[in-house]
Amino acid sequence: MVILWAKPYSNRITITLKNKVIELLKQITAYSQDKPLLFTHLFFWAFFLLVLFGYSFVYKKSKSRTIYLLAVSLFFYFKTSGVFVLLLLFTILSDYYWGKRIDKENREAGEGSEKRKKIFLTISVLLNLSLLCYFKYSYFFHESTNQILGTDKNFFNHFTHFSNTFFGTEFRVDKLLLPVGVSFFTFQSLSYTIDLYRAKTQSVKSVFDYGFFVCFFPHLVAGPIVKAHDFIHQIYEPYKLSKQEFGIALFWILNGFGKKIVADYIAMNYIDRIFHNPNYYSGVEVIIGIFGYSLQIYMDFSGYTDIAIGLALILGYRLKTNFNSPYKATSTSEFWKRWHISLSSWLQEYLYFPLGGNKKGTIGSYIAIAVIALFMVLLSGKIWLLYVLIALAVLLILIARFIPTVKQNINTNINIMVTMLLGGLWHGSSWLFLIWGGLNGLGLIIHKFWKKISPFKDENNLGVKFGLMIFTLSFISFTRIFFRSADMETVNMIFYRIGHFFGIDQLWQIIIGYKFVFSIILIGYLIHWIPENIKVKYRYWFASQSYVVMGVIFLVTIFAIYQLMSGEMQPFIYFQF
Repeated sequence: MVILWAKPYSNRITITLKNKVIELLKQITAYSQDKPLLFTHLFFWAFFLLVLFGYSFVYKKSKSRTIYLLAVSLFFYFKTSGVFVLLLLFTILSDYYWGKRIDKENREAGEGSEKRKKIFLTISVLLNLSLLCYFKYSYFFHESTNQILGTDKNFFNHFTHFSNTFFGTEFRVDKLLLPVGVSFFTFQSLSYTIDLYRAKTQSVKSVFDYGFFVCFFPHLVAGPIVKAHDFIHQIYEPYKLSKQEFGIALFWILNGFGKKIVADYIAMNYIDRIFHNPNYYSGVEVIIGIFGYSLQIYMDFSGYTDIAIGLALILGYRLKTNFNSPYKATSTSEFWKRWHISLSSWLQEYLYFPLGGNKKGTIGSYIAIAVIALFMVLLSGKIWLLYVLIALAVLLILIARFIPTVKQNINTNINIMVTMLLGGLWHGSSWLFLIWGGLNGLGLIIHKFWKKISPFKDENNLGVKFGLMIFTLSFISFTRIFFRSADMETVNMIFYRIGHFFGIDQLWQIIIGYKFVFSIILIGYLIHWIPENIKVKYRYWFASQSYVVMGVIFLVTIFAIYQLMSGEMQPFIYFQF
């Protein structure tokens, strides 16, 4: 009797457990817009350990590990960006096809091959840039057109409508959603077809290999941007990871976590308050906030790439350094060689040099200027600005025609300014980003002229170098007022507070009031300025320890980091680009 009663009861327990497991699996595999898969979430590390377990069965065979990591990377992107995984797949399939066509022409090299290669490359570039521009700028163009023409047409997002219809999502169709990391995987994919056209890289052997190159999950959503000629050959090399490399990988992961914790803490406890309501603070507090933001954005962005480099290395792939202590730079030119190196070098290799570099302006340069001018007109919403810009262009052409030195200076510097202005617009369609890009372009051009007359050109005095370093940091931080501010009203208020309510007499009270936050900012800069040879030594000291010691340090540090978190960690800043 008891046995008969117990059997249906145990069945009910089994069914309940089964339902709970099914529900848990649904939650794990489903996309949630509010819960993207981030390096700083515990769920990601459970995911990564599971990936490593599966990887242990396939890592010795290049084809198997490529297909495995491709599947993992697509799942990672789906968890991060949902239905936009379809856009990623389209990019992969499209550029793989056009890459095959270009490679075929390279091998056959028959009559008309060069012309056909250019056609295939042009199609690839136009497709990629069209998709990128649609997701980054279509809403802006729509709203600007309404403003100029005085119309009130509603924006309709066809991709969102498609997602809502076929995938059951509930996105607003009158707003534009930006796929996470769309710029990064687009630039990576473009590098493949361009490198093939230039015969700078080998072609991939299969669509799986190409898909893996584009969407390898450690660098997929926020870099570093990987160029085809730097990565594809690694796909076919045997897996190798020395004990020292494993230690260095763990160090980079810990380093990245530490940076992210500091970035979030100083942002939430000081910097965000300054930029949200600058009228509540004195000029001194605002200036400290500006320098604090420079540290925050560096630690946030480089923290992500440190973790990415460490994860990739554990999986057997070497990604290039993306940040090289940028605030040690003694000039704007040096700064951009140390900051976001993968993007700077990508823009240099695939935009700046093709436009003519520092030798001359080309047709491409002037087309780019026309695009920038169009953005300026649309941003202003005033058609008269178009006529003003045309008049200025005509005036400049006339001056250059009759004054050779002006013509030479325009030719040798135009591409620097174009590259930096386009870099500004890449971050977003606003006057703030355009001004930020223009100021940095101006800084680079002024430094070119300064180098010719500088009395400090070959100066090795530490005091002089420190002064130049602080001057460069100050200029870069000043430009970031435009980068960080929500609107021009915030920018104006920041300058107003600095100019009219500096508050130097309250400096000591301010320091006491924010002593902990200011101490962290100061320590962050001091660690940043540690000589590179010392940093190398403590990295390799960590990597030389036994696996047990490294493991204990790693786990204790991770545990301490999560204990110190004051709340949910913020998304990485560059996810939005």
